[in-house]
Amino acid sequence: MGITNYPIADFLSGLKNAVLARSRLFEYKSMKLVKEVAFCLSRIGYIEKIEEDKERGVIRVFLKYSHKLPIISDIKIVSKPGLRVYWNLKKLEEYKKPQMLIISTPKGILSSKEALKERVGGEVIASVW
Repeated sequence: MGITNYPIADFLSGLKNAVLARSRLFEYKSMKLVKEVAFCLSRIGYIEKIEEDKERGVIRVFLKYSHKLPIISDIKIVSKPGLRVYWNLKKLEEYKKPQMLIISTPKGILSSKEALKERVGGEVIASVW
């Protein structure tokens, strides 16, 4: 694992690759923001469990499967370092697609459903379905 400019995108693309490889376990360098995104995915129901190995400095993400098929179908990075995408509450309310959004808000990393419940907008990090 090398140094990256955008660790969240690196984490999510690694997670997507693990899903495509039908792996049950994915390890990534432990960082606060990455852990928050992982816990958000866990709350939504896409991840079975998360363990932190402080000795090695990594988090272990156990992917969730249903009938031998991964719960996560695809992950698309929305915000990038060169182009940040921000949505206000009104735009979130108008969003009717089946994909779940991961949003960085003043109240932490939330799913689009949680952001609507909390009545906040923010930076759209990724779309997961």
